[in-house]
Amino acid sequence: LRGNPGPYQVVTADGTRPAWRPGSFDRVLVDVPCTGLGALRRRPEARWRRRPEDLAGFAPLQRGLLTEALRAARPGGVVGYATCSPHPAETRAVVDDVLRHESAEPIDVRPLLPGVPSLGDGPDIQLWPHLHGTDAMYLALLRRT
Repeated sequence: LRGNPGPYQVVTADGTRPAWRPGSFDRVLVDVPCTGLGALRRRPEARWRRRPEDLAGFAPLQRGLLTEALRAARPGGVVGYATCSPHPAETRAVVDDVLRHESAEPIDVRPLLPGVPSLGDGPDIQLWPHLHGTDAMYLALLRRT
């Protein structure tokens, strides 16, 4: 960081064992561990290290991290859920499942990325190598209610 970044506090910690009180943050970013299938264009050898059961192995951790992130946000706060996977089991399925149990509503991400084409139906986005020139990254924004 250079200069004065403003009145921000960045906390890096194990999200499965929060060291903070619920409702402590205005914004929370959850960049979850995942299969990394979205980065195969840069790391093609990773395809040989992954098995179908890896998806199921990450799911409980991803759901737990998103749940704790929502609890860490104050009412009205925003949580970003990001992963470098295009697989629905690591993206929409995680978000949809957590939303069934936690008090939050999706925010449409698409207007926040003007000029980026083909972002889908929303409110979340999935970026693709062949459309966006990026890894296959996923982002959902949720406002705690």
